[in-house]
Amino acid sequence: MIAEVGLALLWLAAALAALQLVVGALALRPEGRALAGLVRPVAVMQGLLVMGAFAALVMLFVTTDLSVKLVVDNSHSAKPLIFKIAGTWGNHEGSMLLWVTIMAVAGAFVALIERRLDEATLTATLAGQAFISLGFYVFLLIASNPFARLAQPADEGQGLNPLLQDIGLAFHPPTLYVGYVGLSIAFSFAIGALVTRNVGPAFARAMRPWVLGAWIFLTLGITAGSYWAYYTLGWGGWWFWDPVENASLMPWLAATALLHSVSVLQSRDALRAWTVMLGVVAFSMSMVGTFLVRSGILTSVHAFAVDPQRGAFILALLAIDIGGALALFTLRAGTVTEGKRFGLVSREAALVFNNVMLSGILGIVLIGTLYPLLTEAYGVKVSVGAPYFNPAAGMFAFPMFVVMAVGPLLRWRQDRLSGARSGRRLWPLAVCLALVLAVLVGVELTAHGIALLPALGLSVAPGLLLASLLPLRGRNLRRTPLPVWGMVVAHAGIAVALFGMASESAFSVERLAALSIGEAREVGPWRVSLDGMMPVAGPNWTALEANVTTRYAGGTPVQLHPRAETFTNPPGTRNESALETRWNGQLYVVLGEQAEDGRWQMRFWWKPFVPLIWLGGALVGLGGALALLGRVMSDIRRLVAKDKIAWRRMRQGR
Repeated sequence: MIAEVGLALLWLAAALAALQLVVGALALRPEGRALAGLVRPVAVMQGLLVMGAFAALVMLFVTTDLSVKLVVDNSHSAKPLIFKIAGTWGNHEGSMLLWVTIMAVAGAFVALIERRLDEATLTATLAGQAFISLGFYVFLLIASNPFARLAQPADEGQGLNPLLQDIGLAFHPPTLYVGYVGLSIAFSFAIGALVTRNVGPAFARAMRPWVLGAWIFLTLGITAGSYWAYYTLGWGGWWFWDPVENASLMPWLAATALLHSVSVLQSRDALRAWTVMLGVVAFSMSMVGTFLVRSGILTSVHAFAVDPQRGAFILALLAIDIGGALALFTLRAGTVTEGKRFGLVSREAALVFNNVMLSGILGIVLIGTLYPLLTEAYGVKVSVGAPYFNPAAGMFAFPMFVVMAVGPLLRWRQDRLSGARSGRRLWPLAVCLALVLAVLVGVELTAHGIALLPALGLSVAPGLLLASLLPLRGRNLRRTPLPVWGMVVAHAGIAVALFGMASESAFSVERLAALSIGEAREVGPWRVSLDGMMPVAGPNWTALEANVTTRYAGGTPVQLHPRAETFTNPPGTRNESALETRWNGQLYVVLGEQAEDGRWQMRFWWKPFVPLIWLGGALVGLGGALALLGRVMSDIRRLVAKDKIAWRRMRQGR
């Protein structure tokens, strides 16, 4: 009965999405303005209904209803509760329902809280959101029904992929989806502004919190996914330029550019057309990622291996949504005025430069991801990996870091790097010269066996960290606005992550060994010995666990326990790595198979400062959260002040 209720709620939500689209379109016509009042409540009700549908699917997984095909294919009665719940979105149909749920709930929140836009632009925005949602509802109900029943209930479920039976599944996909779908709101705002020809600071002020929120979740989702793959797959790497990894990176790059552009439009009424175009591009990258993951054209540990017909459906949605938006932009681009101009040396110019650099990196990643798929269609298999992505992206990234260090120190509209009235105005030039010197130092480091890109990263990161703190110079820290703190923390996070990436690439030490019990090996400053093996069992797996003693530079021994796990539902294996984290790096230990002579294959890595990669990602997300909190608090204060003025006027009128 729960499945039928969930399916009925999903159909009703789809019907309300269609109603929201039709009513919104009619309300934009002069004779239909009376219908505008229906759009908000319909959007809210749609969000409530689809939330009910998703809750029904979660309940089916929690109770392990073996009459539902999706539960049988992706769950098992012996799984821990957390994996039963996370298994709801650990598959194609469930993840698409989560996608639609977040999209509808986001639209409902826009309908409930948005009061800064004029009614026509908001109505067009909600109609645009309904149009996007309706396509995904059709996709779910026709091609990916999550509530489909089996003719006969199964005796037991098939379980979940062992690689997905990790706490990362409970955090990584939902976080990414909030980011992806948050960009759909930015897309809808852009469409609404184009329809009503209302691209200006008010539009940017309404759009910016949604872009910022989506960017925060994308940042945290990518960071969490990187660490999940790092410790679960046993490969010792934090990024592999996997096509599906790239599919999450591309929306982040576009969202980063959009966030800075919409901030300029909000504050300085500039970059109008650029902001609208980036709003379309950012969600386009989310749609491209969805197509890559679900089309069946990729072979990846991250991808949902589904039939090509579903991929064709998503490709059609992408063509309709994005093609329609680009066509609308082409038709209305002439009506989007230029906005206020700014000088070549100004904060706006620095933001534009970095947006161009981000767009360049986005283009490189997009080409490198799609090119192998194109050549394979003609029978030629090509592998595109780090030898292409690293130097190509680095050509754009390092100039961007230099300008990112200088940009926040420049004035809006117009500035001068020479002839300043005070020493404080010379800081941009000083920072720029310091970073150029750092690049020269990085080139010098290559003479000592360090590759050029890691050397540049090690040199530039400290200067970028220092520059990120300079906007606080001369301020009363207690009275510094939260958005300024957010910018400082986010830019510092980029510097911290860059230093971690460069250190990991430059100084990592790897050691492969076949050890008998009692043998030891050296890896970097560590001495690692295999003391024994023992069988262990979990709730739905068995494993062989190694007892490993490690010593850093002859210091206190630390016990680690890497495991080789075996799952029965479904059958599969997984290597659970063991990590020992210190302030200056991380020891990574993986247990392999037993050789014919009785020795155990083991792999060790010493990765100096590698935790800084994820610490930096967390700082970037924290910076975004501080900026968002500052904006929310500012809006609350503005509303309170407005209410006080209205109350005072009402009392005076009496």
